[in-house]
Amino acid sequence: MARRIDYSARYKYTPKEVYGAFTNRDYWDARIEEMRKYSENHIEHFEVSDDGIDIVLHHILPRSELPEIAQTVMKKDMVITRKESYTPFGDPTTGTYEASIPAGPGSLTGTMKLFATDTGCTFRTSSEAKVYLPFIGGKLEQLMLVNLIDLFRAEAEITENWLSQQ
Repeated sequence: MARRIDYSARYKYTPKEVYGAFTNRDYWDARIEEMRKYSENHIEHFEVSDDGIDIVLHHILPRSELPEIAQTVMKKDMVITRKESYTPFGDPTTGTYEASIPAGPGSLTGTMKLFATDTGCTFRTSSEAKVYLPFIGGKLEQLMLVNLIDLFRAEAEITENWLSQQ
């Protein structure tokens, strides 16, 4: 059974300003650099075209830093490949993401939506975690989603800080 969760980052900036950050390689480099405080990260692919934005990120989490329940499944460091795609700027702008782990026993996918509000804009992410393991699957799904919210919160802070410095 899959579990779902939504997260909304609210910005005082316009959707065009936030989308502009997403199209800027300097923004992604700054975001990766900040996230390196927590784990090894790098950008595998970054492309902005008339079709939108495509980016592939790699996050490496040492096995020793994983919760015990995750260590029972993962016998090596966890390498997460995260692919994000965004439509061209519009009202709203939408996107999708998927995170995969080689030999991982599940999936993590989601949709994203950037839209205007009275005070700026909101970037909403709706995520779904599925783990195909009896007995511990639900616990791992919940663990993934809780940690995902922490990640999205940190990324929103980075975005806010980066925009404030522009």
